[in-house]
Amino acid sequence: MSETRRFESLWNDLHPVGRDGGSGGYRRFAWTREDATLREWFVGECAALGLDVTEDRAGNQWAWWGNPDDAPGEGVVTGSHLDSVPDGGAFDGPLGVVSSLLAVKALQEKGFAPRKPIGVVNFVDEEGARFGVACAGSRIITGALDADRARSLTDADGVTMAEAWQRAGRDPGTLGRDDETLARVGTFVELHVEQGRALIDLDDAPVAIGTDIWPHGRFRADLPGRADHAGTTALGNRDDALLKAAQFIEATRGAAASRDRSGEGGDRVVATVGKLDVVPGGINAIASHVTAWVDARGSREEDVRAVVGELEERARALGGSWRAESWTPTTPFDAGLVEQLDATLSGVPLLGTGAGHDAGILANHGVPTAMLFVRNPTGTSHSPEEFAETDDCVRGVEALVRVLEDLAG
Repeated sequence: MSETRRFESLWNDLHPVGRDGGSGGYRRFAWTREDATLREWFVGECAALGLDVTEDRAGNQWAWWGNPDDAPGEGVVTGSHLDSVPDGGAFDGPLGVVSSLLAVKALQEKGFAPRKPIGVVNFVDEEGARFGVACAGSRIITGALDADRARSLTDADGVTMAEAWQRAGRDPGTLGRDDETLARVGTFVELHVEQGRALIDLDDAPVAIGTDIWPHGRFRADLPGRADHAGTTALGNRDDALLKAAQFIEATRGAAASRDRSGEGGDRVVATVGKLDVVPGGINAIASHVTAWVDARGSREEDVRAVVGELEERARALGGSWRAESWTPTTPFDAGLVEQLDATLSGVPLLGTGAGHDAGILANHGVPTAMLFVRNPTGTSHSPEEFAETDDCVRGVEALVRVLEDLAG
């Protein structure tokens, strides 16, 4: 079977899982029925390759070719995640998992005998779409997300992560940092679809090497008001939390725009309010409370920090409160590993990225880490329009084969 047909076959297995018939996007959230289906698929595909699958204390799945406990700290790991944002695209995450499985298959078929154990990981809850904290699975095992806080995180229906674990037949008491699992990992290389337009302008560059992840964080503004009747309360007598939220959203855009220099070829900074929770949420009721979640990131940490500081002041000036949900500083990937990948792949482009990844969490924990990006001709991500040509995906697999062969051979 050709690599193209092999990719299409594996890719088509995932195509229907969690897909919304209306939008064409995906809703694959942590610890749901769709998530269980994806996890079962992963175990089945790994078993077909003869890989031993284990789980860590956050529920991340690790499949090993060779025994990592026979070579502590030498495991060469690749992989990504299978969950999605609401109505997300098909490629963000799954491309890395599928490519990793195909790379292992290709190495096995060519008779490669790894001197170091090779692992494929499926990280759980990378997007944070259900419980609000991105890269939850990798944050928990590294200790970047406290286990007690993780258990208490709630989804839109008020279900805590601990309750979600129980409903999935798991013991939330086992959730926590996992140094034993991390001690097996010597190197991590995550392949991912590019979530921007950089490779579109490089006609002969279907694949790039990631050099760093921009600083980024998620924050929460709680804005108070007073509930009242929408038809009988005069405009001058209202304390409308949703009106405050509208002012806060404008302030978010303004704070980022005042510091963004990307249009002049300089540093970029962006901030987005992508989610609101309105109480009581009735059409004929004035809002008594609004929670607004902010995503802020940029190429320079000082710019992002300045935007966040301005927004905290704005939230408090509106009578509200402000809380950091998560923060990841500037994350440079391992310079020696990036140089090694560059030599292996013969000078493909080097790119920084504004998107967060589990690779960044492991890098900040001290694991030598790098990334590979596959061209996205739409330049769009976190959307049903997210895409990658099959030929480019196959070339991404071929690049990953060469990298694993070099690192584990």
